[in-house]
Amino acid sequence: MNVHCVFLSVCLSVGVMAGKYSREVNEQKVSNEGKAAVEFRISKLNQVWEKANRMQLAPVRLSELHSDLKIQEKDELQWKKLKAEGLDEAGEREAKLRRNFNIILAKYGMDGKKDNRALDSNTLKDHDAREGDMFDDPRLDKLWNKAKVSGKFSEEELQSLRREFQHHKDKIHEYNIVMDTVSRTEEIHKNVISPMEGEEKQSALHEKHSDLKQRMRNLNQGFERLRRITHEGFSSDNEFKEPRVIELWEMARRSNLSEDELDSLKEELKHFETKVEKHQHYQEQLEYSHQKLQHVEALGDEEHIMRHKEKYNNLAEKAREMGYKMKKHLQDITNKLSQNGLQHNEL
Repeated sequence: MNVHCVFLSVCLSVGVMAGKYSREVNEQKVSNEGKAAVEFRISKLNQVWEKANRMQLAPVRLSELHSDLKIQEKDELQWKKLKAEGLDEAGEREAKLRRNFNIILAKYGMDGKKDNRALDSNTLKDHDAREGDMFDDPRLDKLWNKAKVSGKFSEEELQSLRREFQHHKDKIHEYNIVMDTVSRTEEIHKNVISPMEGEEKQSALHEKHSDLKQRMRNLNQGFERLRRITHEGFSSDNEFKEPRVIELWEMARRSNLSEDELDSLKEELKHFETKVEKHQHYQEQLEYSHQKLQHVEALGDEEHIMRHKEKYNNLAEKAREMGYKMKKHLQDITNKLSQNGLQHNEL
């Protein structure tokens, strides 16, 4: 009996040592309460998730991180299959995955570097920011203040415009993260071991610089759009309301898609915009639920605490699920656009 136990123990140990992508490491474990103790099928993603929970990120930000990690998990598992089939020999896909993972770490303040942006703040609270200092960028703040006093926008239009400004602010932040990642990669790549390795590193760096240039072009185009709207107001023939959808639609119109393909994409973007709006709704509900839970916890009524905690957990699950669906759909659309000869970056 003891021999069998020792043999089983050795087998389990070997399975765990088999590698970070082994089935044993990636398999979900179950805690004593019967709940999933492991959120993701990849070890390093679980470590990030556990760290984020220890950091006590704001609920909406934690939900966003969960969606980003689910997308990263999907991409890494797809890459694992490709590698097993002998594809991605040059390691381009692997390098992109590593870069995306580093961007996630930086985006949520887990890369060990200080970030001037309040990473645990909730973008839903932007209306509480100090007057004239809402977007942490002088050009954006100046433009926003001009829009507010122009008298060209209704209250609803101002809310839509604020979302567009917030989206642009997030894109500036992501650009800075990518630029910092490229700078650090260049420092590492100075230690070239062989000419062949040097050529591969130069090729990888060229791709990253191309991505940076495209991001900068998108930022300039986005700012020009905000400047135009601020001066002229919203056009009456606007197809969409959500910033990400508007940006995708403008990208599509600059592409070489046919009229029929544009019509088809327009319908798809309407469905995507519905997902964006649902996601935003769940985020708002999650934030309100969290505030209620904090209030009830302060009162100390156990029955009320349990009831509100259950509601909060359900909303958190819905927000994560919708966040993943939305980001997956966004990824599918941008991939479709890139296949039609249009360069793009993650919006």
